[in-house]
Amino acid sequence: MGGSTMSEITEKDREVIAGLMERARAAQKQFEEQFTDQETLREIVRHIGWMGVKYAETIAEMAARESRMGKYESKVAKMNSKMRGTMRDLLNAKTVGVVEEWPEKGLTRMVKPVGVVGAIIPCTNPEATPFIKAMDAIICRDAIIFSPHPRTAGTNKFCCDLMRKVLKKFGAPEDLVLSIDEPTMGASAELMARCDLVVATGGGGLVKAAYSSGTPAYGVGAGNAVVIVDETAELADACDKIYASKVFDNATSCSSDNSIVVQDAVYGEVLERLQAKHGYLCTPEDQEKLRQMMFLPTGHYNGKMGFAGASPERIAELAGITDMPQGTEFFIVQENPASPDEIGSFAYPFGGEKLCVVLNVFRYGQFDEAVEIVNACHRFSGLGHSCGIHTKREDRVMELAARTYTSRVMVNQATSLANSGSFTNGMPFTLSLGCGTWGGNSASENITYKQFLNNTWVARPCAEDKPSDEELFGAAMQCEL
Repeated sequence: MGGSTMSEITEKDREVIAGLMERARAAQKQFEEQFTDQETLREIVRHIGWMGVKYAETIAEMAARESRMGKYESKVAKMNSKMRGTMRDLLNAKTVGVVEEWPEKGLTRMVKPVGVVGAIIPCTNPEATPFIKAMDAIICRDAIIFSPHPRTAGTNKFCCDLMRKVLKKFGAPEDLVLSIDEPTMGASAELMARCDLVVATGGGGLVKAAYSSGTPAYGVGAGNAVVIVDETAELADACDKIYASKVFDNATSCSSDNSIVVQDAVYGEVLERLQAKHGYLCTPEDQEKLRQMMFLPTGHYNGKMGFAGASPERIAELAGITDMPQGTEFFIVQENPASPDEIGSFAYPFGGEKLCVVLNVFRYGQFDEAVEIVNACHRFSGLGHSCGIHTKREDRVMELAARTYTSRVMVNQATSLANSGSFTNGMPFTLSLGCGTWGGNSASENITYKQFLNNTWVARPCAEDKPSDEELFGAAMQCEL
């Protein structure tokens, strides 16, 4: 849905979106005027979040069946984790009226709704995304209109209907939550052009369309988590977490470990441990079959082949692999280019985002090489998103953070289960991860309720704070050019 242009917008698309926008604007105005109590808003989103937990199994089954991606069990776990985590982050959120004051500076910060949010829902994650986006919008007194992928429109409607019932229970306008029930590329483009804020989760084409819509937008760049394993790492724990990150929901997450970069001294043991966790170390012949089928001549992932979110059995069928061991949960491929500059070529394409249970393994000698490999992978795919490291050395953590162009560095964690929020780290819960200007995004943080608010600053006179020129410019005042 990401590549739409204005020429693809039909008259029907315009009529549908005009009708939804009229309803959403009326609902939002009423809600903003009548629901000004913070705790009432919090109680509404509590109920919305609980519906996500209560109906997690039903929603997960629908999402897996409609999308034909991922795993039912992972989607249930995702619903349970994300609903609870998002609610944790909203427990003390201030989203009405005055939220901060600095008396010594005479400053007061007040927050207000942005209006109507247009949320683009990806096929890879149609179950939790609507709930999180709606919780963030409602607590900020915004309305929200969802544009789902056509394949998962049924899941989206079921989620929206649950949320609308919650709104009705509280006497709030049900039209605060609306969806495009028959989504098209044109309708998605028209929504992005007409709403007040776009939150787009999806591929590069979609993000570009969001930023080209003329509407303020938070887009999410491509993911490509690259994770270093050095010789000091607790290998059993590291391999457990790499496995968990790789196989969760059949790697539909943009945060799934796509490549690991392993130090020479522990390379063999890491491969052995990953094979013991039902990873199939591909033969050169099977790796070549995957390469030929998964990638375009440019080296970029061929998203039309059906590998995304597919089971190992389906991947083997698509690639023509006949000797995959029974019980395989993921594939292991090895790339060892002569130079990091070769990463991303058709000869070495596995260093990019794959959205499937294929794990690429690089090896390195000196730590400087590992950082160069991470940067080379990201130059090709996923710049600004995430990387990680398994190590006992804090200096290497900080070197990786300083020398890479990533918004998130996960330390001794399962990347796809940690960088979008976890109960065991401080990252805010979300399913939209900004990648900064590196990834063509306007934010380099996790997108949460804070992005669903406008700020009004009140400035009163305060004691003068004007340093002398000597304090401001120091020795520069003696400079003559």
